[in-house]
Amino acid sequence: MTPRLDLIGLVAHDMAASLGFYRRLGLEIPDGAESEAHVEATLPGGLRVAWDTVEVMQSFDPGWTAPAGGAAFSLAFLVESPAEVDSLYAELTGAGYTGHLDPWDAFWGQRYAVVKDPDGNDVALFAAL
Repeated sequence: MTPRLDLIGLVAHDMAASLGFYRRLGLEIPDGAESEAHVEATLPGGLRVAWDTVEVMQSFDPGWTAPAGGAAFSLAFLVESPAEVDSLYAELTGAGYTGHLDPWDAFWGQRYAVVKDPDGNDVALFAAL
């Protein structure tokens, strides 16, 4: 069998904060999942996203530590229009999430912005110009 990407795993230092952020981006996450140590959501097309607490990570990898010096990964969310990039960025930063790069028209033909999730990872918002 040819390997295929099936799951993106995220480590959440605060499960409720992390799930709240990704719910704002439209991910369907089960109600009550905030109290769980492992949570999964299936995206359209079948790709899964999972969140594990630091304790879960250390339960099978006792030496696990969070990466230092910057974001551990970056996710990018396609939205329908340049105006939606602006409005979603404003919604997220207005809700207290950290803006990293304000919306701008990128030279590669997209309206682009970056916010930080609650664990400090980059989450890009983009739309074609």
